Amino acid sequence: MLGYIIRRVFLGIFTIWVISVFAFVVIELPPGDKLEKWFDYQTTWGQTFDRDQILALSAHFGMDQPAYVRYGKWMWNMMRGDLGVSFVSWDTLTSTKDVIGDRLWLTVVLTGFTVLFTWTLSIPIGIYSAVRQHSVGDYVATFIGFSGLAVPDFLLGLVLMYIAYAYFDQSVGGLFSADYTNAPWTWARAVDLLKHLWIPALVLGTSGTASLIRIMRNNLLDELGKPYVVTARAKGLSPFTLILKYPVRVAVNPLVSTVGYLLPALVSGSVIVSVVLSLPTIGPVLLDAIRIEDIYVAGFVVFVLGVLTVVGTLLSDIALAIVDPRIKLGSR
Repeated sequence: MLGYIIRRVFLGIFTIWVISVFAFVVIELPPGDKLEKWFDYQTTWGQTFDRDQILALSAHFGMDQPAYVRYGKWMWNMMRGDLGVSFVSWDTLTSTKDVIGDRLWLTVVLTGFTVLFTWTLSIPIGIYSAVRQHSVGDYVATFIGFSGLAVPDFLLGLVLMYIAYAYFDQSVGGLFSADYTNAPWTWARAVDLLKHLWIPALVLGTSGTASLIRIMRNNLLDELGKPYVVTARAKGLSPFTLILKYPVRVAVNPLVSTVGYLLPALVSGSVIVSVVLSLPTIGPVLLDAIRIEDIYVAGFVVFVLGVLTVVGTLLSDIALAIVDPRIKLGSR
């Protein structure tokens, strides 16, 4: 197992390097010099810069050097914690780190909570629906599953906001109460975050939960009809042990393998939901960065999404090796 994990980690590092090249290409795609545009805009408002300032900023960003040199400077600066600058404000150059702020960590927390919420509901319901096929509970789970797939996430968010405001006189937007929105991190602020996490997790996880319920149900039904299950049942193995020890471990395989794309999908797919619910995540930041050609912010967010994909794939590979007895690590 250790050798398998080491091989996957090295492959993941190589993949992250490829992603960094792709993210840099995204940065370089907009035509023209972003720094020159910023200087031109400043000049129209009466602000002037001496030549030394212009040359210093141009040298800092490597605008006068080949693309591979600029890529090396960008990667080296990121490894040192310098994420570049944001051109979101035309009156000053703002650090990308200040623009993203706590949004990255809040996105990771929300994504992890949503994944936990999705698996906690989908696996037990899928097992029950398969074991109790054609029962009332199975029909209810099927109805909920198709409803969850049919209703868009942002529409569910709007409905929840309306119900909360119209009937309970409360706002469900954001991840913090008004007193903790801009407050420093304390234990009370962390508790307030946990109190608000369930609403966006419910909205973001509904469609994923519905889909995974159907996958778990169908896969488990396929396993329950196989000869090894019939033989184990004929030998008198208890139903609880029979189901959980073998068929569930095999049927859960597709669910575990979805982690690789589930993490970035929740981040990139939650842009509209984040706007509707006023969530301080990196989804709206990516949308604004693309809209105004904020190259360093857009490049960093694209890079983060790629890293999340690699991390999710690594976690799913390790989890598959644990839960699926059919996987032979030595042959991979």
